Order: sequence, then C-alpha cells, then structure tokens
Amino acid sequence: MDYAGFWIRVLAYLIDAVILIVVGMLLAVLSGGAIIDIEAQETFGITDFLSLIIGLAYFIGFEASEMQATPGKKALGLIVTDMQGQRISYARAAGRYFGKILSGLILLIGYIMVAFTEKKQGLHDLLASTLVVKGQPGMVGYDPSVFE
Repeated sequence: MDYAGFWIRVLAYLIDAVILIVVGMLLAVLSGGAIIDIEAQETFGITDFLSLIIGLAYFIGFEASEMQATPGKKALGLIVTDMQGQRISYARAAGRYFGKILSGLILLIGYIMVAFTEKKQGLHDLLASTLVVKGQPGMVGYDPSVFE
C-alpha cells in the first residue's frame, strides 16, 4: 500500500477545485446572480455560505461514500481511509474537512506537512486519523504497521 504524496494530492485538489468552480458558476447563473460582483461589500454573503455548504457536501459526501474519494482523487487512483485501511465515517470525514480549514489557516503548513511526514499525512489527516493512499475502494486487510 502506497501513501499518496504531496504533489499527487495537490493535483487531485486542483481537479476538485475546477469541478467546484464550475458548479458554483452554474449555480450563480441559474440563481440569476452575477458571477463577479465588484460592488459587493459584505464580508460573508449568501454566496460564501452556499460555497461552504457545497464544499462540505462535496468533500464529506465523496470521501465517506463507497467511492472513498472525491472525483479528483478517484481520477488519480487515490482513496481516503482510516488508519486500518477501512472506509471513513461521515463524522470522520467532517472532522477531516474542518481540519483542512485549520491546515489552511496556519499558512498552509498543515498541507505542507504531507511532504514531510512518514505516512504522508497533513495536519487534517493527523487530526482525523486518516490516510490518503493509492488504491481502490474497499481495499481492506492490509496491515498498516508493515509501513512503520
């Protein structure tokens, strides 16, 4: 079992970001809102709230699903597991999502940690006790201690 490194995870995130941007733009157009509102002065508007909800549903829903991966991760052959190689729960996926916010708030150091930790875990992975590995959904039965 191979742990997914920094750059492949960055690429997976970029794929997911493109998908989320397209979805956001479609929702903005369908709701009659402007895609770019230069006049907007509010600090946290309805668009920001919808973006948060969509991001929550996207990452939590896909990573805790039978797919065990967002479309970006799946495209690159990656899955998210717990420390025993099992599918993660929706609660653990939510913890991982909020851990990503923390990873970003501290100057992206939580993400950069992926490049330097033994099991290629970011802060959000450490907080949620998750791994991102190269594999297929449902891959179980491996002994993570083999890689220690």
